[in-house]
Amino acid sequence: MGRQPRPRLTLDIAEIPTYAIGDIHGRYDLLLKAEEAILRDGARLPGQKLIVMLGDYIDRGPESAQVIEHLMEPPPDGFDRICLAGNHEIAMLDYIDGWLSYDDWMRMGSAELLKSYGLDPEHLPLVFPSGVQLDAFLRQSLPHTHIDFMRALPIMLDTPSVVFVHAGIDPMLPLSAQTEEDLVLIRHRFLESRVPLPKLVVHGHTPGDEPDIRPRRLNLDTRAFRSGRLTVARFWQGQVHLFST
Repeated sequence: MGRQPRPRLTLDIAEIPTYAIGDIHGRYDLLLKAEEAILRDGARLPGQKLIVMLGDYIDRGPESAQVIEHLMEPPPDGFDRICLAGNHEIAMLDYIDGWLSYDDWMRMGSAELLKSYGLDPEHLPLVFPSGVQLDAFLRQSLPHTHIDFMRALPIMLDTPSVVFVHAGIDPMLPLSAQTEEDLVLIRHRFLESRVPLPKLVVHGHTPGDEPDIRPRRLNLDTRAFRSGRLTVARFWQGQVHLFST
């Protein structure tokens, strides 16, 4: 049985101050700083506000478990929060479901994730020399509440003027025809296309030293796990404002 289709959300944010946060990759400290900055910025804006998380909460950085636990909690007062799926969350589920090998999963920086859950990725293969035993142990040891949270993550938030996704879109297809694989993995066909995009696409997935700001594309992945810089974009009254932790 293949993956279950993920929800695709639609929302009109014209009257909702909206904040998007780029790839976190286990940097719980930076997530807290980003939320503090959003709270300060949002204090002068009216009404209920929205935070959109662009996926890749886990792997590479030191505190994946803490990031997921935090995102499962209620958002700050006065805010709603939508967490989108990234390819790293989907890869973890693929490992849990037996579609991705332990070695391939570790190549994605998941050793750091296991450490955040109190598991030793170097010692475990010695304790469980059989891959079947190791897989069974990890599938039982990782918190099922965290796994259920990742399974429920939507894969797109579409609004009248902005679409939020993890990686990007296929410029040759309408939004209604986008595949889940492209929404979390696409790079070159999206980043290098000269085909006009239907609206502003806000995404992460492709790391850079600075936010990549284009007329119809905004990449917020600034290598938080390595650079210590997590980038936030605010959308309000047709304007985009960027700030970093």
